Amino acid sequence: MDTILLLSVTAIVVVLVFEFTNGFHDAANIIATVIASRAMTPVQAVLVVAFFEFLGPLLGGTAVANTIGKFVTLDDLSQTMALSVVLCGLLGAIAWNLLTWWYGIPSSSSHALVGGLAGVVMVAAGTDHVSWGTGELLHGHLSGVAKVIVALILSPMIGFWVGYALHKTMLLLLRGAHPSINRDLRHLQFVTSAGLAFSHGANDAQKSMGILTLVLLLGGFIPSFEVPFWVMLACSLAITLGILFGGWQIVRTLGFSIYKIRPLHALDSQMTAASVIFSSSLFGAPVSTTHVVASSIMGIGASERPKAVRWGKAREIATTWLVTIPGAAIMAISCYLVVRTFT
Repeated sequence: MDTILLLSVTAIVVVLVFEFTNGFHDAANIIATVIASRAMTPVQAVLVVAFFEFLGPLLGGTAVANTIGKFVTLDDLSQTMALSVVLCGLLGAIAWNLLTWWYGIPSSSSHALVGGLAGVVMVAAGTDHVSWGTGELLHGHLSGVAKVIVALILSPMIGFWVGYALHKTMLLLLRGAHPSINRDLRHLQFVTSAGLAFSHGANDAQKSMGILTLVLLLGGFIPSFEVPFWVMLACSLAITLGILFGGWQIVRTLGFSIYKIRPLHALDSQMTAASVIFSSSLFGAPVSTTHVVASSIMGIGASERPKAVRWGKAREIATTWLVTIPGAAIMAISCYLVVRTFT
């Protein structure tokens, strides 16, 4: 088989494996509050979430895919070199996803992908092959890595304060309500969890769509950067399969280790996260579902009983956020050095 074709096929398979691990890793972020508040059984939650997760990539547009697929420039490298670099970046992100899943740590697949790809591109091709976007940022425009980093930093902050304000408002509206209202709040979570699943698919699957389209462009299979429908469908299926298999260790972290979740907390968290993530997708900003869900829970807890929030666990998660980009970069660079040794 031709080397370019072999590398391209391998890269496509690895992209889909990454998307599977993305769904596997992030499943808990979406279903944790539903299960913790006893709105659904685990089986119900997974089935509802999987269905709407599948629709997200197909109906959510390609703005995020364009951002992710264009923040590195590899067209001046040989096809073999360019495809090898992308492949190593993906393998680094997958390795980080699996490592954090094993330890039950809700890290960010988005950070891992950006860190893995940017790290290996800098080592293999030079820093000038990464679109940092710093010049555009000085002129008030977001692009490249700057757009990715700004979105990843601001989204959890927005999630915290939106969750804080929303929960305060809901407590005011429902003051004096009979405890039976909890039944209605649980039923409403079928809608809000579906919205969160759809927004997650619309944002997270597009990251792999962007990388897969980049692979096709570098391999010479498409003339320009335009996401084909079969790429949308393949990434949608991969992330949905990952959701169905799920990451149950992380359910315990988000659903039970930050704040004691009741039906109203779960509903507000889902509404907060869905609105922040979907809004980001419309602007082409890749965000971390892990970050937004966790920060929304913290904001909700802080609005009600700040002392009851387990800030120690929050600090542990925040530390993981900080090390994900360099951690995934180191893994991707290590993979590249191994490949270069044997080629």
